[in-house]
Amino acid sequence: MLPAMGDLFAELARRASSSARREVDAYAREIPEFGILDTDPRARAETMEYAVWLRHRTSELAPTGAELTPTDLAAIAAMGESRANTGLSLDARQRVLRLHTELMLREVNEATDAQDDGDAGELVRLLGWFAAQGERGIAAYCQGFVSALRRRLPYVEQVALLVRALLAGDAMADELASAVGMEIPACCAVTVIRVPPPAGPGTERDRAPEAEIEALLKQYQVPLMWSPPTASTPGELIALTPLNPAPTPGAPTQPPEAPQPPKAPQPPGVPQPPEVLDLIKDFTRSLATPCAAGTTTADLPGLATALDRARRISRAAPLRRSPAHPHTTADVFVELAVADVPFVDAWLHTLAHRLTPGPDLLLTLDAYYTHDMNRTTTAAALNVHPRTLDYRLRRVRELTGIAPGSTHGVRVLSSVVGRGLSGAWG
Repeated sequence: MLPAMGDLFAELARRASSSARREVDAYAREIPEFGILDTDPRARAETMEYAVWLRHRTSELAPTGAELTPTDLAAIAAMGESRANTGLSLDARQRVLRLHTELMLREVNEATDAQDDGDAGELVRLLGWFAAQGERGIAAYCQGFVSALRRRLPYVEQVALLVRALLAGDAMADELASAVGMEIPACCAVTVIRVPPPAGPGTERDRAPEAEIEALLKQYQVPLMWSPPTASTPGELIALTPLNPAPTPGAPTQPPEAPQPPKAPQPPGVPQPPEVLDLIKDFTRSLATPCAAGTTTADLPGLATALDRARRISRAAPLRRSPAHPHTTADVFVELAVADVPFVDAWLHTLAHRLTPGPDLLLTLDAYYTHDMNRTTTAAALNVHPRTLDYRLRRVRELTGIAPGSTHGVRVLSSVVGRGLSGAWG
């Protein structure tokens, strides 16, 4: 039985139908995937019935602080399952939860304002009930949503949803991780492997490695997501590789790329976690084109920012057939800075253009700097005689006016190499 008419809970109960209708209208208006509510009377009636039911249960349970019953949670899970079966995306699901919360709080404010002598204790009780039971309700909704996804989607797509949920800080990440048999780590190496857009129809670049993604998932058991390249955007493999939060003393670890107390910063050049290196090697074997890898580290709340950083690093890193390691900020900090200063980038591009008469001067400089300007190892890597290497380096000086072995040459020409091999200039 409802409390006496006139109190906050009774006022909410009286408004249940009109409030539910406003919520359904808001879904149809603000969330494109709910546009069906304007054309499918059955879908609208189901959504309306659920919205009214949820408000009535709130008015019935909140006055005494009673919890949602197992039957209630089953009904909420069933709605989550129903919406997943219609193809509702994770982004739309997040917007539904956010919009529902905003409207419920608005309803409470309106009901409170409608009372001349409202009881502040009722409002406190109601908000406390929302905090505790709302969390249980969202968990049930997520369980239902995920149970439908497990039936509808292939394993690879389920893991991709997990990656998106982790990056978005979505509460459903826990359910998705359980569904795909993975644990959510406290700290990750966020790695982006960039694959250039197709060179043109019918080229070998059109071959996509989707078939290999499932094999990588089974081998490494880490969240992975592959986005194939389009005509204008690169493809990306995003990997969230767990890091040991408490490394063995003396064992090599990935240097943090942002302050992460209480860990002390590590010097540049420390090896990457073996899993990241092995995953990159295995993935690149499936590609018919060069690629570039960038990586950084973050804890769970910082994954979205880390992804942006890793993506920027991967786009500044040189494209190679088999990257020896994922690049970090320390590897490409000059290129990252240059990319944001157009007139400097244009100047470096002009220098690169002067090298086109060749022969292979950009690749020669790449090998020269990769091998720390050692003539013998550079010549061996290029499979040329050391005197041929000397000729090419003199040719670089003639064309650019910059000696490759000078301090100025290292600063300028290594940046030319980095920008040129990254594909930034087409």
